[in-house]
Amino acid sequence: MAGAPHRRDDARSTIVEVAAHLLAERGPAALTTRGVAEAAGVQAPTLYRLFGDKDGLLDAVAEHVMATFVSGKAAAVQAATVGEVDALDDLRAGWDAQLEFGVANPTIFRLLSDPERGSRSPAAEAGRRVLQARVHRIAEAGRLRVSERRAVDVVQSAGTGTIQVLLSTPVAERDPGLGDSVYEAVLRQIVTDVPAAAGDGPAAPAIALRALAPELDVLSAAERALFVEWLDRVVDAAEAPAPSPGRHPRPSGR
Repeated sequence: MAGAPHRRDDARSTIVEVAAHLLAERGPAALTTRGVAEAAGVQAPTLYRLFGDKDGLLDAVAEHVMATFVSGKAAAVQAATVGEVDALDDLRAGWDAQLEFGVANPTIFRLLSDPERGSRSPAAEAGRRVLQARVHRIAEAGRLRVSERRAVDVVQSAGTGTIQVLLSTPVAERDPGLGDSVYEAVLRQIVTDVPAAAGDGPAAPAIALRALAPELDVLSAAERALFVEWLDRVVDAAEAPAPSPGRHPRPSGR
């Protein structure tokens, strides 16, 4: 029947929205098969047919809640770009929103922090792309002292760790300034002063050029690719750890 897939999608969406509401209002203990089925007005076998088991339902709820949150973040980045909001202010707004979301949605956060679940989550991947867009704006402004990829990894890992610490600490004992302290530490690692000091080396200018390279239409595709390769080598060299004291690279050749 032509309408069957549509009805199935409607039923699935209704169940996921009801389950997300129960999770937000009553916590994970409320997500029983019977409780969700009754709240959604369906029979329990419908849940098993659509989601397989409770774990499948949890995955669907996590994806739904995260996707809703990420769509708001993407809209905020777009608005910041159009409105010429400072790139660092935009990154800070994203950091604060991510911490607030993680602390307010501990079950969703823990589910998507699982590497196996998170790696197959389209919403989690979309969230990383939003962070990449924010970091890219900083690179375009010439303010990034590390590669865009490293900056994204640093911000994401710091945010995840901060949320984990907050969630593992009793509410009354949580440090209200922890997020601010970690964020300032992250900035010191990834962002240059304005303007970049001459002693900072070539990393920041190279990273800024790397961010703009794909838009250099005056170069051919092959020339852009070569230019990007050169810039990546400059950035990688700047990020390479210094050799340990007393150790020297072995000469090549004989």
